[in-house]
Amino acid sequence: MRHNSRLQYGFPDRILKNIPGKADLWIQAASVGEVYLACEILNTIQTPEPVRILLTTNTAQGMEIFSSILQDTLKNNPNLKVHSAYFPFDKPSIMDEALKYISPKLVVLLESELWPGLLNKCKKHKVKVLVINGRMTEKSLSRYKTWPSLWKAIRPDKILAMSNDNAQRFSSLFGNDIVNTMHNIKFDRLDLTGNLNESTNPIRTIVKTGSKFIVLGSIRQEEEKEITSLLIDLRSKNSALVIGLFPRHMHRIDFWKKTLLSQNIPWKLRSKMTHPLKNDGVIVWDTMGELSYAYGIANAAFVGGSLAPVGGQNFLEPLTCGLKPVIGPHWSNFYWVGKKIIDERLVFQVDSWQDVSQFLFDNTVISFDREQTRHSVNTYVQTRQGGTKQACNIINTYLFS
Repeated sequence: MRHNSRLQYGFPDRILKNIPGKADLWIQAASVGEVYLACEILNTIQTPEPVRILLTTNTAQGMEIFSSILQDTLKNNPNLKVHSAYFPFDKPSIMDEALKYISPKLVVLLESELWPGLLNKCKKHKVKVLVINGRMTEKSLSRYKTWPSLWKAIRPDKILAMSNDNAQRFSSLFGNDIVNTMHNIKFDRLDLTGNLNESTNPIRTIVKTGSKFIVLGSIRQEEEKEITSLLIDLRSKNSALVIGLFPRHMHRIDFWKKTLLSQNIPWKLRSKMTHPLKNDGVIVWDTMGELSYAYGIANAAFVGGSLAPVGGQNFLEPLTCGLKPVIGPHWSNFYWVGKKIIDERLVFQVDSWQDVSQFLFDNTVISFDREQTRHSVNTYVQTRQGGTKQACNIINTYLFS
């Protein structure tokens, strides 16, 4: 395992060669998404007295985020004494030693990772375990149910699930007496400000006012065939369109240059443009940081990663700019936002590239109220915020009761 490319980082931490310091609260954030949730908790929690906190993660990227954020967190809350380490291997003997060294009052697990070695030894050492922002898929539940007696014997003391569906899955495994729901902490992390000020929008130097401008945002490699067909179809419907093509990864720029050339579609690289396109064509974005600005002036937008089964990209970004986007059928990375955002017609989900093309074409001739859209999405998000405070209150109850 020492030579595993993923596990070699922090290997001394993982086998307890580096002894972790004592902590009242141990927060385990498996990877990057959970690390951000942990940081949100640390930025929110107010404790009546000093608290020693150990943050652990499984990944090098998670450790980098901890390191970059911790200093500001400590400045803002002097009651918190925080240190970080890689999560020890979930072997019973290692976890037994880890709990002896750390001696926590409370262990917090974020989202979906349940560690049987840790849970078992927490029972032995009478350490309370709290699951926050709990998430469990049907696939995970079926796997856990192959040994239900084990999980009931080592179950956490409290689970705060991020939705009713997740709560039901946790309850079917552990019993409903320890399960409650909470608002998803990810809603507390959302930035609801978008780039709407046209006078300072850098895209206006290359997209003329009055142009029919469509954005294809965060396009993934797995859906490039469909997007190529979509581009051809859109141009057959209206050859005067200006289309902003934003590949999710910059190494796909060469693919798009060759593809557009082979299809006789006029194009320019964003980095080479100082003036608007004279006619129509595709602007291939080979620079970073301007997608939100593009959403701010677009007539219509598709958010990628959703025509292929890769989980989808962030469709909330255009909404904060007052633009209702269209997405394909694959958006599992953002199921936490809730299907109601589609039911309320803030996001339009369709099944094929042909449907995406028709939606984009139709929306270039429809006027819409950006401020009303922003108001609607702000209301949607704000009614779902508050999960972090709820979690912090329960953490304090376990630490100080």
